[in-house]
Parts: sequence; C-alpha cells; structure tokens
Amino acid sequence: MINQPLRLAVRTSVTLVLAAASLLQAAMPPAENLLSSDTLAFVTVPDFAAARLAAKSSPGWMFWDDASMRPFRDKLAAKWSEQFVAPLERDLGVRVADFADLPQGQITFAVTANGATGHGDIPPGLLLLLDARGRSDSLKTNLAQLVKKWTDSGRALRTEQIHGLTFTVVPLSSNDLAGFLPKRAPAAEAGREPAKSATPREIYVTQFDSLLVVGNSLKVVEPVAAHLTGGSAPAVADNAVFIGDKLSQYRENPQYYGWFNGKGFFDLLTQATTASDPDDLPSASLVSAKSLSAFGLGGMKSASFALRETREGTTLTLHVTAPETERAGLLKIFALPPKDASVPLFVPADAVKFTRIRLDGKQTWAELQKMLVSFSPNSQTYLNAVIGMANSLGQQKNPGFDIRNDLFGNLNDDLMIYQKPVAGKSLGDLANPPTLYLLAVANPEAMINAVKTVAVMSNPQESEAAPREFQGRKIHSVALKPALSATGTAQPRSLYASSSGGYVALSSDLAILEEFLRNMDGKNKPLAENAGLLNALEHLGGAGGGLFGYENQRETMRVSFKEMQNTVAADAALKMFPVAVRQWLDFTLLPDYDAVSKYFYISAFAGTANVQGLTFKFFTPRPPQLN
Repeated sequence: MINQPLRLAVRTSVTLVLAAASLLQAAMPPAENLLSSDTLAFVTVPDFAAARLAAKSSPGWMFWDDASMRPFRDKLAAKWSEQFVAPLERDLGVRVADFADLPQGQITFAVTANGATGHGDIPPGLLLLLDARGRSDSLKTNLAQLVKKWTDSGRALRTEQIHGLTFTVVPLSSNDLAGFLPKRAPAAEAGREPAKSATPREIYVTQFDSLLVVGNSLKVVEPVAAHLTGGSAPAVADNAVFIGDKLSQYRENPQYYGWFNGKGFFDLLTQATTASDPDDLPSASLVSAKSLSAFGLGGMKSASFALRETREGTTLTLHVTAPETERAGLLKIFALPPKDASVPLFVPADAVKFTRIRLDGKQTWAELQKMLVSFSPNSQTYLNAVIGMANSLGQQKNPGFDIRNDLFGNLNDDLMIYQKPVAGKSLGDLANPPTLYLLAVANPEAMINAVKTVAVMSNPQESEAAPREFQGRKIHSVALKPALSATGTAQPRSLYASSSGGYVALSSDLAILEEFLRNMDGKNKPLAENAGLLNALEHLGGAGGGLFGYENQRETMRVSFKEMQNTVAADAALKMFPVAVRQWLDFTLLPDYDAVSKYFYISAFAGTANVQGLTFKFFTPRPPQLN
C-alpha cells in the first residue's frame, strides 16, 4: 500500500523530467543565433502562439475584428487574396491556408547581403524561418504534399545536402513570385557590353525538427544549416553592436523585435559606389549613398525595435545606435539635450495633439546648411540668393533687417505644437484643424517681422495690415496664398502672429492664438492634468529627455473617419496609393465612428539621447472602456 503511491510519484517525476527534456531538445535557438553575420535586417516573433494570443485581446485587433468592420474587412481581404495570395498559390502550387496555423514558435524574416560585395548583380538574400513546435508532423505532411505537387507539375526539382540537412531546391521561372522577389537589372544599353546572364532564381526548402527553413540562395540557407547542426559559423549574435542592442532593448521578452545592421548596409552601399566603372552603377545607388552621407546617417551603427503587448497597453521602443563622437546631420540634430519637454500649464485640456521638442534652433540651422552643401555644393549659392532677396525686401522698411540674425540666429531651444478639436464639419475644416506653433526666441518682435517678410515673399501684397491690440499684446496678420480645397475652390488664408512668455505664437486660426494669449495666466483647466497623459508619462519614464508628444486618438480618429467617409476627401487620399490598391479600400463601407470609438483612447511618446545613441519610446494605454 505504501509502495504504490511511491511508484506513482516516481513514475510521474520521470514523465515530467522526460517531457521537460523533450521540450528543451525541441526548443529552437533564437533568430540571432541562426542568422548569418552578413544579415542586413531581420524581424522576428519569438513565440508566435503567445503573440497571437496577446494580439487578439489588443484594441487594434478587436477593432479590426468588430462585426461593424466586416464589410470593409471582407472586401479588403478579397482583394488581397486576388492580388497576392492567388498568384502565390498558383506559382508555387501551395495553399496558404495549409500553413496558416503552423506558426507556433518563432517566425522570422531576414534580408542578408547574400555574399554581395557591392559589385555585380547579386540580389539580396531572403530568408524565412518558421517553428511549428508541436505541429511538426503537420508541417512535414504539408511539405511532402507540396513537393509532390511541384514534381507533378513538371518542375525539375533537385536535392542538396547542406551540413547534413536535405534541402529541396525549387527552380523558379521569370514570372514566379514577380511581385515578391527583387527585379533583375535591366538589359545592357546600346553601345555597352552585354549584361551577364543572370543566375536562375531558386528557392531552398527544408525542415529541421519543427523548423521550416526557406531561402532564395545557397549562401542564405548554408549558415542556418550550420548553426542548426552544431556548426560554428559567425552569426548575428556574435556582432558586438547587436550584443549591446540586445542587452539594452530586448529585455522583458518583447512579443516582436527587429534589428537593422546599419554599418553592414552602409558599408555595402559605399563599396557599390567605389566601383571601378561608375557607369555600371544604377543612378539610385549613387544618389542613395550621397544622400545618406549628407544626412549623416552613415554614423548609424544599427537600429532596433521592440514591441510589447500587456494588459496595460502597447509599448514600442525604437533605438538608434550612433556614438556621440560620430554623429552628424540628422543624428546630431535629434540627439536632444536632457531638458524638460512636459506639457506647460497654458496648453488647454481639450488639445487633441501636443508635441514639444527642445531643439537648439541655431545649431539646427547650422547643421542643415552643412547637409545641403554636402548634398549639393551649389545649394549654398541658391540659399544665399534667397536670403539676399529676403534681406532686400525687409530692409525697405527696416534698414537693419538681417534674416540670418532676426530669424535663424534668434531661435532658442524650445518648439511646441498643439492642435485643438475641429470646430466645423466642412471638408475644409476637417483638413485644417486649429493648430498653434510656439517658438522660443530671444527677440520676439524681430522674429515676427522676419516671419512676415518671408510670408510676403511667397505672396506679395500692396499693403500690410496694421496689428491689433488683444489682452495687452499685438496680433499681426499677413495674407497667405489661397489654398485649394478638395473640390478645387480657392480658400483665403492668413497667418497670425503674436508673442507672450518668451514665445512667438503662429497660427492660421485666429481663435486658437487668442486662446493662447488668454491662457498664459494658467487659470483654465490644463492638458497637463489629464489622468491618461500622467499615466502614459509614468510608462515612458517622464518627459525629461527633450522630446514629448501626446495624441487624443479617440478624437483624431473621429475626424479621420469623417474624412475617409467623404467621397471627395477619400478620392484625394487614395491618390497616394497605386491604382491596384485603391480598389481595395472602400471607405464607404466603414461603420459609423461611434460604433468603434471604444477601441481608441490616447497615445504618447518620448525621446532621449546618450553617448551611445538615441531612443524613442511610444506608449498606447488600453482604453478604459475595454477593461
């Protein structure tokens, strides 16, 4: 009687130990341990089953899955299937639905250099890793059926042994996956040597335990096979920059994360532009290399992101590794000093958007000039000509006017923008919400005169309107060029300017500027006391890094819905998309906004910089009505 419970306990313990051992043996290494050292970028979901479960309870997923969104969602899904899924299934003889439920562990997509050195016609390497975990048998069955379909369709498949793994190599015709794989370089132009024959496109496919490996070349899959079978090929995890990013950015198990190898990408681009015959290079490569250098992006060692979904909300962290000693251009401009960027008390409680950036105006202007000259040496000549014209115009009324001093040299280190709710219902009102710009300056009067001079240059006028008194302050106005509405009607516009508290206030909406002048006494209810904003600040770690922003998404989405449901506005917005995509988005099928407003709340972001790099953090709290 005593031995039976003992035997049961021993049997249970052995079972648990074996099960744990099985799980440990089946666990796949993380993406960074499998990907080759020449990986340029990758995005991974370490635990797809857990991420899918978290996503299904997220406000965004719930909004998309809401019954009222079904007409819009179904049409979009049908068009997606018609344009992409159907051709994919036709070209590869695969049913996407057969693989839809297979991702259970990690799913990773990576882009590699594919052995390229910057010269020649070598397309980037593309790699997919998919861990089916407990559905390994289903994966094996689906792959076997797929290989049979390929063989029956006449494809000349072959197999290759790579580090002990058997890969099925599938040849592709020039039409296969035309919308997914990079295009080949065009044929040689007349008078030049014939282009070299392109290497045939192929896909390498294998299964290792529960992991599906798919790549578009031998060089892409070979390192993965080596890592899976105990080899010691260099991996992303060995990269010193990645190691630093992983320690600082990928803690607390993010549901999604990704990494961009800035140094590897820029080195490759630089090698491409130093070809012995520049005529062999596409002009886009030359322009891209020059632009990156001019903008200072060559100092970016890497960029990474990590996204976390919790019951409290969604947190997205973006990080750029750029050592302080190597920053120039944009990286130097946005490496903000650790200064307070919180919401001042004069910003009203009903503001729907707010952004504050402690940008050094004089330093920014100097850096922008360097960027322009680096990109185009002649740009300084054109810039000087424009400044000369502005000075000539301004000196007609003020002989001492100098736009370099009065405008650019007058800037301090504080810029704020906030937006109020749209008051009207017309398309023009929706497209132009009341917005106020605040610039911290040393000499407000000189700044206002400089702004008026620049405005008059773009819209010459016979006489200048006299400023009017308001709350002990002067409000200046200058007519701007009329704006064309979505219907093609010219809408008159004016720019209003005033100053208070060391700031110059600019707006095309007189009411918001007057409200600012009244609210400088801080007696009205401020946005800074908003409970949701205060909660977001806690998650972001405060607003002491020189950058902070806030948005009342519930109200901004209300305006967006109205715009999208307006036929004229929707047609204008769709022009930014390719013709094929415009047919997918039928905004007339969207529901009334009140039916889905509960899925929207607020969002906030903050930025910081240190000697290693720049970090931007975004937080979207879960809407209270969904708790």
